[in-house]
Amino acid sequence: MMKNSGINPILMVDDDKDDRMMTEKALRKNRVINPILFLGNGEEMLDYLKRKGQYADPTLSPRPCFILLDLNMPKMDGRKALLFLKADPDLKNIPVVVLSTSSAEEDIIRSYNLGANSFITKPVHFDGLVALMESLKNYWLEIVELPQADGNESK
Repeated sequence: MMKNSGINPILMVDDDKDDRMMTEKALRKNRVINPILFLGNGEEMLDYLKRKGQYADPTLSPRPCFILLDLNMPKMDGRKALLFLKADPDLKNIPVVVLSTSSAEEDIIRSYNLGANSFITKPVHFDGLVALMESLKNYWLEIVELPQADGNESK
């Protein structure tokens, strides 16, 4: 049984529909039961997390257990979205895994400097993606302790 599964979704922010579809298939192949929500850019991610516009209803926009974030997207890229996310006291403790086609050292360093919890280069083949999603499932949903859904510290 998954320790951190609950009802919290995994939020994937990536504009590539094929990458989203393959990631969902790889997660389902690993029996991840969490809902997987897809957004196409950083602006949408911040609107979702701050419950603005179409995401205003908290029952339709639950806090994610973690975020899979691509770097290169239209409107607001992953770097800028990560900067805003980690600067927000109500959102900064949501784990962010950068999942990018980039393996450039400057992207890795910058992502960690902006507060990413992990940086992973997207595997080229589906079997590699399945293995990666198994590792992410094991780590983020079964091993680590994640903050409560509201993200607030005890007073």
